Amino acid sequence: MTSRTLNVSGLTCRAGGRTLLRDAALRAVPGESVAVTGPSGSGKSTLLSCLAGLHRPEAGTIEVCGTDLATLRPAAAAAWRLRTIGFVYQFGELLPDLSAVENAALPLLIAGKGRREAYGTAARLLDELGVGAVADARAGVLSGGERQRVAVARALSTRPPLILADEPTGALDEYATDDVCALLFGLPARYDCTVVVVTHNPVVAHYADRRLTLRDATLHDTTVYDTTAYDTAPDDLTETAPRDATQLGTTDPDTAPRGATEAGA
Repeated sequence: MTSRTLNVSGLTCRAGGRTLLRDAALRAVPGESVAVTGPSGSGKSTLLSCLAGLHRPEAGTIEVCGTDLATLRPAAAAAWRLRTIGFVYQFGELLPDLSAVENAALPLLIAGKGRREAYGTAARLLDELGVGAVADARAGVLSGGERQRVAVARALSTRPPLILADEPTGALDEYATDDVCALLFGLPARYDCTVVVVTHNPVVAHYADRRLTLRDATLHDTTVYDTTAYDTAPDDLTETAPRDATQLGTTDPDTAPRGATEAGA
C-alpha cells in the first residue's frame, strides 16, 4: 500500500464555544486530490489550520508524511512546515511590489537556498505553470488567474509533499476558475504530491479525486466511486467502508457506492 501523506483520526476542534470538528478522519496518499466543501463558518479553514500544525485541536491525531504534529515544538514545526507544506490562498497573497519570480522564490530563500538556485527553480516553475512570460512583472499588475498561478508556483517551490488550498478560486471569474482548477487538481499527477482544497463551490470540488462535505462538525465522504474498474474493491476504499448510504449523505441505498470510505482512503 502506498504510504500516506495524511493520516488524521479522531480530530475534534472547538472555537468560540462551537464544535467545528468532531471525531473527524481524513486520509490521503501521494498523487491524490481531495476537496472539502461546506458553507462559510462550517470549519473548513480550521481543518486546514489543523493539518498545517497552525491550530492545536482538543483531541485527535494528525500525521503528515509520518510526522505526528503533536510532537513538534513551535520552532521545529515552522521548519517542518516550510519543507512539507505549500499554501495557496484565496487572493494569492503575493507581495505586490515584488515580481512574479521573486514571489515564487521566497520560500526557497527563506529555507536558505542561494539566490541563483532559488530564482532558477522559481523561473522553471513559472514556465511549467504557463506564466513564464510574466516572470518579471510586478505581482500587483497581474490578472487574478495569473496571480493564482504564481501562488501555485510559490507553493511548489520547495517541492512539498502536501499542498493546502483555501478557497483558491473564490476571487476569480468563471473562466479563470476553470483554468486554475485544471492546474491545481492536475498537480498530484504532475508532481506526485497530495492536494487538499477547501471550497464552498461544488463545481470546484468536482475536479478532485475525492470529495468530502463538512456538515454538523463531521466529515462525510460524498464521492461516487466507480468500482467497476476493479475485480475487487481496492483496500484503500474498503478499509472503513460505511454500512449504509446515510453515512455518505445518500438516502437511496440502491445508489450508494459500494467501496467508499467514511472520509478517506
